[in-house]
Amino acid sequence: MTGRFITLEGIEGVGKSTNTKFVADLIKAAGHDVIITREPGGTPLAERLRDIALHHDDEPVPATAELLIMFAARSLHLENLIKPAIAAGRWVVCDRFTDATYAYQGGGRGQDGERISALERWVQSGTQPDLTILLDADPTIGMTRAAERSAADRFEREREEFFQRVRLTYLARAERYTSRFRVIDAGRSLDRVQEDIRNVINKEL
Repeated sequence: MTGRFITLEGIEGVGKSTNTKFVADLIKAAGHDVIITREPGGTPLAERLRDIALHHDDEPVPATAELLIMFAARSLHLENLIKPAIAAGRWVVCDRFTDATYAYQGGGRGQDGERISALERWVQSGTQPDLTILLDADPTIGMTRAAERSAADRFEREREEFFQRVRLTYLARAERYTSRFRVIDAGRSLDRVQEDIRNVINKEL
């Protein structure tokens, strides 16, 4: 018996953390064993790499180094948590995965898509989410919400143009990979967003 792998994606302020737990609760209520995780991070070593990527301000982190940090953390995450959990029949709900790398390091930072694809093939060996929920909102809305939530990390300090590029890359991937993506308008109230999420998860269940 194998589990399922569900990811939630989107820019800052779209409600990924809140709705990752909401998705996990729906799955648990249906009788499945489920774990919640996130990227970058998810394991102790991967969390240390997350800290470098998001909060390390003592030394500049070049775009190439940032990209490699993301995939180094992903390798740890996949081998030490995600793959074993799925093999054991558990459902894994993850706040961001490789689509975020294409969006942030590719669309946002301008890293070459073929380079990202090569790292994806090398690190993941074909492992992909069964379902990806893209919580989509205009960056103006997302960044306003994010600013009210907590102090800005290294990504949240980027300009709005950066997040416009990130958003467009996300939407382009959703259009390309229609079989696994479900796009939900996250600019609305939480109740309406979660109503749509519930419908998506019920179909998956």
